[in-house]
Amino acid sequence: MKDLIGDYLHYLDVQRGLSPQTRQSYAEDLKQFREFLEAQQLTDFPEDTLVISEFLKVETTSGKMASSLARMVSSLRTFYQYLLVEHVIRTDPMDTITSPKKQQHFPVTLTITEVNTLLTMPDTGKPLGLRDRAMLEVLYATGLRVSELINLQLNQLHLTIGLIQTIGKGNKERMLPIGDVASDWITRYLENVRPSLMIKANPRSANVFLNNRGRPLTRQAVWKMIKAYVRTAGIQKDVTPHTLRHSFATHLLENGADLRVVQTLLGHADITTTQIYTHLSTQKVRQIYNKTHPRA
Repeated sequence: MKDLIGDYLHYLDVQRGLSPQTRQSYAEDLKQFREFLEAQQLTDFPEDTLVISEFLKVETTSGKMASSLARMVSSLRTFYQYLLVEHVIRTDPMDTITSPKKQQHFPVTLTITEVNTLLTMPDTGKPLGLRDRAMLEVLYATGLRVSELINLQLNQLHLTIGLIQTIGKGNKERMLPIGDVASDWITRYLENVRPSLMIKANPRSANVFLNNRGRPLTRQAVWKMIKAYVRTAGIQKDVTPHTLRHSFATHLLENGADLRVVQTLLGHADITTTQIYTHLSTQKVRQIYNKTHPRA
């Protein structure tokens, strides 16, 4: 069973082009499933729906959230499809397994005032403060994921024509417009800060944003940086790097952007993923209506 899972994960690496985080989630889910089967003294992946249902029942009673269970069902479904194609099994027991409904959690967003406050927190008189300001401006101006930001390469910047290039989930490329303000902050960082960071770099990196040793930044470093500025700004919300992405999308929709355009900018494969922001915008409209209409 372990070898089959290994073959499947290799297939995902070669054929599906999944992000490292998604691949790791699949690996963890299948490891838990294998350990459950081994505890039941089973040596093959079962074609019996009842066995899989029992596994999911155990996971449910252990306190797993609905979203984690839904992901686990998805992991098993794609794995069993692979086993069927490879003729390891003759029937797919996942055909009759339904996914639990996910609880819908609306993402935290910042108001435009809060965003403006946060962007002014870095001390741009200091090299790393100037770098941080440029990073925050880019995150809000483009809706980049943090992984896309820290992997952004110099040859992906096309500032003279107001575009940046990025590689998102599934190795999908997209070109994003970037406004003059964010573009100006990147230029100031590239001219005044990055060269001095590059002197410390060994080996040299083509990444746009570097740490104080001239190496590429990590997700954790960006997370800590943003958390520190949020505290300084006195913002009483659970802000993460993704919050700027959420705010980017919400503010676009509140100001009349088409949902399909926002989907393209965010790099969502399915528009239903983007539609959560329409709920947020609808809430904002309702608040304004209740506050301003005489008979609300």
